[in-house]
Amino acid sequence: MAEVVVFGIFATVALAGAISMIAAHNPVYSAIGLLSTMFALAVMYILLDAHFVAAVQVIVYAGAVMTLFLFVIMLIGVDKPDAYGRQVPGQRIVTAVIAVGLFAAIVLAARSAWITGSDAFGTFELNGTIENVADELFGTWTIVFLSTVMLLTIAALGTIALAYFGIEVEDEEATL
Repeated sequence: MAEVVVFGIFATVALAGAISMIAAHNPVYSAIGLLSTMFALAVMYILLDAHFVAAVQVIVYAGAVMTLFLFVIMLIGVDKPDAYGRQVPGQRIVTAVIAVGLFAAIVLAARSAWITGSDAFGTFELNGTIENVADELFGTWTIVFLSTVMLLTIAALGTIALAYFGIEVEDEEATL
């Protein structure tokens, strides 16, 4: 019973954060709404016994990604007036109609094909403990994981090389 109460509280927090993220006129307030939604999702992961995934949610998304978002927001400058001008007439009405249509489509799809509980997946242990994540990552998905590591390493090296040679070319052009 306590899990249902905790879920209800944090589901409300997640929805309020998502709505405030969309409805806020200030980008900093939108980022704070996204942050509250991310923390609420971490609590929901804990309710599902996925403690490792919850820790990663807080450290990576609520920590690093939100720091990056806030840095970009501050870099752009939130004190400047909006350069886009006026909105398109009827834009809010069309957006509301599309949102209601998408919600109705989700509800109709959920009525016919909704999988709940771990019995639907057979005998797998689907909680996000470190052991289960490691078994899947380094067992079933080893090649995909190593390919992704190599791709990210090559991309990082390419970025460093481009930045280094780009600076070098600019220095040579300045001396000419």
